[in-house]
Amino acid sequence: MKKIYLLALGIFLVSGLGYCRNAEEDRAPDVVWVPTPQEVVDKMLEMARVKKGDVVYDLGCGDGRIVVTAAKRYGVKAYGFDIDPQRIKDSLENVEKNGVGHLVTIQRKDIFTLDLTPANVITLYLLPSLNVKLIPQLKKMPPGCRIVSHDFDMAGVRPKKVVELGSHTIYLWETPLQFEK
Repeated sequence: MKKIYLLALGIFLVSGLGYCRNAEEDRAPDVVWVPTPQEVVDKMLEMARVKKGDVVYDLGCGDGRIVVTAAKRYGVKAYGFDIDPQRIKDSLENVEKNGVGHLVTIQRKDIFTLDLTPANVITLYLLPSLNVKLIPQLKKMPPGCRIVSHDFDMAGVRPKKVVELGSHTIYLWETPLQFEK
């Protein structure tokens, strides 16, 4: 009886100290959130040639504007992932306000451990070093997946297209990725 009590007490103490938490809950965001202007969102989705039946993943979804736009404009399933609880809250409010909850899912996830293979389109507004950190996951994507990034390239990977939109740059890649020689 004493052993069971001590074991239960030990589990209580460990969980009370936060050791049983998800690593995703403990990790701080890698970037400060800066919203993507709506005209850039529109151009990103246009460049990615989003069409009915596609699945859009937004990595670091912020306030959910990309997934909401994809769902409203193209009628596609869209998933927003962020590690910041405040961004998750903002995204969920945006999804609700726009009535696209049947198409959009928002989840608190670490994008660097996420299985990206269900997506046909991946959108990014991350730093160049973080885009590069995603390369091992992006290499696993089936042929034809479109990846679009706002303002930041992916060193060592040749984009299929680069578009300047005012002071913004949008990069498009397709899988399989084409590496520079």
